[in-house]
Amino acid sequence: MEFADVVRRRRMVRDYDPDRPVPAEVRERLLEHAIRAPSAGFTQGWAFLVLEDPADRELFWSVTSPGGAPDGWLTRMRRAPLLVLPLSSKAAYLERYAEPDKGWTERDPAGVAARWPVPYWDVDAGMAALLMLLTAVDEGLGAAFSGVPGERVDALRAAFGVPDTHRPVGLVTVGYPGADDRRSPSLRRGRRGVDEVVHRGRW
Repeated sequence: MEFADVVRRRRMVRDYDPDRPVPAEVRERLLEHAIRAPSAGFTQGWAFLVLEDPADRELFWSVTSPGGAPDGWLTRMRRAPLLVLPLSSKAAYLERYAEPDKGWTERDPAGVAARWPVPYWDVDAGMAALLMLLTAVDEGLGAAFSGVPGERVDALRAAFGVPDTHRPVGLVTVGYPGADDRRSPSLRRGRRGVDEVVHRGRW
């Protein structure tokens, strides 16, 4: 597929065919492309928790979802045969930037905030997630990015042994689109045009 077509066709898919697993070679391409994302200082301080086994996927949804019967959105999302959680490590970036070619030894939270006004560890993990979304389109699959509720992160850590050095920046669901996929009603807002968001030379 032409790259421009991949970009145009990328959208959040919210229903999956539960009877069509993601082929192993496609799964590996998703991950191989993810680690091609740029990262500050070439730190590559990301990690990816991959959940394919039905029991693992069920555990994920049980520890990250509210109790009670799932609503329609969650019911459809839970059909995804592949879940990938990109995780970021702030510690990896602080260590990388203390190396001789960078020479930043700051560890005090105030100093770190001054040096890193943007949490690039999260930004870089987000870029890796986007490469997975684009790869899914190129492979003829559907995918979506969503968040992990903050109050559920500790339960997620406990369930899957995620260390404190890493935090989930979201969830990528992947699979073949299902028959009940529904476009987000937010799309009615329309896509903002280049002239609305681009400021050339100055604001």
